[in-house]
Amino acid sequence: MRPLDPTAKVDFSKFGIRFQENLAKLITLDSPFADQIGEVLDANFFEVKYLQVFTKMVYDYKEKYKVHPSLVTLAALVRSMEGENEVVEKQVRDFLIRIHSTRDVDGKEFIKDTSLDFCRKQTLKGAIIKSVDLLNKSSFDEISDIINKALILGQDNNYGYDYIRDFERRFELKSRDPVTTGWKQFDEIMSDGLGKGELGVVISPTGTGKSHILVHLGAQALKQGKTVVHYTFELADTMIARRYDSCLTGAPLSDLNAFKDQILEDIKDIDGQLIVKEYPTKSATTMALRSHLEKLTNRDIDIGMIVVDYADLIKPKEHYNEKRHGLESIYEELRGIAQEFKCPLYTASQTNRCFCSNTKLLISRDGKSQIMKIGDVKRDDLVETHKGLKRITKVFPKETQQTYKITLKSGKTMICSANHQFPTADGSLKSINEGLSVSNNLLTRKKR
Repeated sequence: MRPLDPTAKVDFSKFGIRFQENLAKLITLDSPFADQIGEVLDANFFEVKYLQVFTKMVYDYKEKYKVHPSLVTLAALVRSMEGENEVVEKQVRDFLIRIHSTRDVDGKEFIKDTSLDFCRKQTLKGAIIKSVDLLNKSSFDEISDIINKALILGQDNNYGYDYIRDFERRFELKSRDPVTTGWKQFDEIMSDGLGKGELGVVISPTGTGKSHILVHLGAQALKQGKTVVHYTFELADTMIARRYDSCLTGAPLSDLNAFKDQILEDIKDIDGQLIVKEYPTKSATTMALRSHLEKLTNRDIDIGMIVVDYADLIKPKEHYNEKRHGLESIYEELRGIAQEFKCPLYTASQTNRCFCSNTKLLISRDGKSQIMKIGDVKRDDLVETHKGLKRITKVFPKETQQTYKITLKSGKTMICSANHQFPTADGSLKSINEGLSVSNNLLTRKKR
């Protein structure tokens, strides 16, 4: 074991200049991290003079004004620099320009963890060296206090948004970075699409193409150069990938093999990356999804969109007496995942085939597409479905219908109108108005 040498030079030189520049950039752009590492950081740890000067400028401003400096403020400080030679001043200005031009930092979690570990070890080493002299005085309480304080410094100290200290953050421009849906009418309603941390839910009855819509939305993100992580709980991962083949290239889904070579040629030009992860139905919780996403980010994969096909097939983390409570928890957790990974998240939910007066459809009328309530739809309007335009041949009059709650032997419940038809075991369709009774056996999807 080598003895501690208090005179030995300690800096970040073994990590390289690129690492040190990225660390200084994170200190500039990430106020909570700057506060955390500031407790154990010595500006002289930086190997080069211009990073020492720049970092000291940031912390001097924080100390004097109790707020984190914005890039605009730093630009003013750099312009008014005094006391440094021209070479260092130019290097500082050039470095600030590089921060302005690109604010992304590759491997930022690695840089944070590595630099914090390095600085905390130096702080602890200093505390140990200081404690050596106290041993002769038997000042054990004082030694304990010094060591404990050194251990605490540099820990996560982000207690939340500080009204005064974080003043500048309220005035930063925050980009939603929306991803287009590919449908002009929906983009107009959604302010150009779904943005960072936002949850979008496709709601429709069974068999109406929810999975196809989710693939379409994922494909639009791929075209924008995003990395899409698509979770499937019902179909095989290769089947989902084939649907992307069809959506991205226009090749018929039923005859993809005939277009294999052309599909490969077309998808080579797509900037985005698609990752499809398959889970058996009701086998994975949102915790499993979060763990998988963390593994991807640890490999420096920048997640641009998450698609979950679909939320109703996720396993709740705990048992609920009613299904709706479990689903509520799942949707809250999905929204949390979208916010944590700072990207849009799309999923789907299944409903029965009954519509209410506020249900909205994408209608083509007189050659123009528009979104309207189902109550305003007319005969001969064309409704856009996942299978193309379908003509409406009959419109029921507006009315308020009584609804009924049906409970199956399994405990599953459904809300429906008296006219809603269910497939029965004898092959017929029955509604409550058509004699559906407690003794009937309904055909339902068999669990895997």
